[in-house]
Amino acid sequence: MGSFTLLPLDSCSQSIFRNYTIRFMNTSLVWLRKDLRIHDNKALYAACEDPVARVLTVFIATPKQWHKHNMSQRQAAFIFDHLYQLAQELFLRRIALHYHQCADFAEQIDWLLNFCKREKVNKLFYNYEYELNERERDQALERRMPKQILCQGFDDSVLLPPGSVQTRNKEMFQVYTSFRNAFLHKLQESELACLPAPAVRQGQPVPVPSRIVPFSYPRMQLGDNYLIGEIASMSQLRTFCDQKIQYYRYNRDIPAVDATSRLSAWLTIGVLSPRQCYQKLRERYPLVLTQNKSGAFIWLNQLIWRDFYRHMMVAYPSLCRHQPFISWTQYITWQQDDVLFSAWCEGRTGYPIIDAAMRQLAVSGWINNRLRMITASFLVKDLLIDWRQGERYFMSQLIDGDFASNNGGWQWVASTGFDAAPYFRIFNPTLQGKLFDTHGTFIRQWLPELKVVPDNYLHQPHNWLKAQNITLNYPQPIVDHSKARKLTLTVYKAAAKVRK
Repeated sequence: MGSFTLLPLDSCSQSIFRNYTIRFMNTSLVWLRKDLRIHDNKALYAACEDPVARVLTVFIATPKQWHKHNMSQRQAAFIFDHLYQLAQELFLRRIALHYHQCADFAEQIDWLLNFCKREKVNKLFYNYEYELNERERDQALERRMPKQILCQGFDDSVLLPPGSVQTRNKEMFQVYTSFRNAFLHKLQESELACLPAPAVRQGQPVPVPSRIVPFSYPRMQLGDNYLIGEIASMSQLRTFCDQKIQYYRYNRDIPAVDATSRLSAWLTIGVLSPRQCYQKLRERYPLVLTQNKSGAFIWLNQLIWRDFYRHMMVAYPSLCRHQPFISWTQYITWQQDDVLFSAWCEGRTGYPIIDAAMRQLAVSGWINNRLRMITASFLVKDLLIDWRQGERYFMSQLIDGDFASNNGGWQWVASTGFDAAPYFRIFNPTLQGKLFDTHGTFIRQWLPELKVVPDNYLHQPHNWLKAQNITLNYPQPIVDHSKARKLTLTVYKAAAKVRK
């Protein structure tokens, strides 16, 4: 995709622009981060409430920081393409999007302070990011910002703000079910409304758009599954609510069926807001909050999990420092085996459902939640490899890589997190394959070398292949699940004893 082309301004237009700059009483700046949309954007809406203010927006890329956070090449491409689209949408409303690239968060602050000074900014608006590094960056910026500049942040990427759903003792819930019950009660009391997109800034000059050049960060071509723009995301949301959600309860775990919303990538970079999802859900299913067996409620439950992980991350910042929530699990003796880890990453474990899932992840940058749990469990509890290695690898591949959800999911599977699966809960990869890909449709799609294997033998193909005297380019199992399970239980029990 090309860069956003600079539009030429004649001398008269340039003169008008300079005059308007002088006449404006206020200049409001919106610092865009993971909120690349014009609809239901709290910071953008607040900046545009002053009808005569000059409104600017800025996006500051930080490739060095992205590397530290293991951002995937797909997500970088997804951000860039949406940034290009957003610049055009803002331009039509006479709002300029300025683009700059810094190495990391420290440089980001320095540049932003200079930009505010140069453009005579009076108000800075932004939507909160809840990860620890991002929160520390924002606090540092506000400390250094001149007092005459108002800084205002908003809880925009959640349904309910962190800290607003607590126990009677004003503490964070550590059990998800209790959190969800309180969350649903709050939702019933709240009137979550979606904000409109800003109108055209009347009486203001056509802005000079920045030239948006490709990031100094590797980018991977996106497939047809990832359309660009808010219109595409809203269309996907409508289609899901109208056609798929009634079957979501039954089909969401089946990888061969396109049964999930596939909205996570848009939610992650803020092209779509959780409030838009919730509003569309309530429009289509007004009784969703009380019909807890419906597909609509089960999907709402996924949105609440998303909020839960963010609330926990704010309440317990150590989660952002690669620390387990359950302290005794730090004593688990993990295996250090690069060969086994590479086999897992590349889909060469000898367990068909694991290998198919990991190959889909490598090719598409996405797998459904059931596959994320199965593959994570295999790495941690069959191979005894530190969950943090898997967490980093997932982030490096996922187009919807989101720290809170990814960290929460990995710690849940590894039995190190809040309300986690008990450590003796270990997925049997063969059984999981039989349950959720009974006829092997998904496995054959991603492991074409196994197409000749009958359904009854597909999930354990090696004995059948041997009996038929067939040699295929498919590996033997890299671990015996039964033996691995026993070893994992022993290791976890030993770590638990250290605590005592």
